[in-house]
Amino acid sequence: MDNQRYLKNVATLEYDSSMCIGCKMCVEVCPHNVFKMTNKKAEIIHLDRCMECGACEINCITHALTVKQGVGCAAAVISGFLKGTEPNCDCRAGASCC
Repeated sequence: MDNQRYLKNVATLEYDSSMCIGCKMCVEVCPHNVFKMTNKKAEIIHLDRCMECGACEINCITHALTVKQGVGCAAAVISGFLKGTEPNCDCRAGASCC
């Protein structure tokens, strides 16, 4: 799984390290090893592995993590490719970022 990637630089996962208490839940629940613990804080080490499932956000008791489940850029680009249309990822910035 070390070589697994979805699409480069499109995951909607956001992390505020100042809110992290080091509970390790994100490391435990992430199915693709996006996180690791460094100095008692979570660290995103493989953002491009994020499939936007939302497990980390659901299990983060301090709300240090946010992700748009299933509607992010990766899903939009794949859907657009399969349908032959332009991606529509509903990015937070309001513009097409795909």
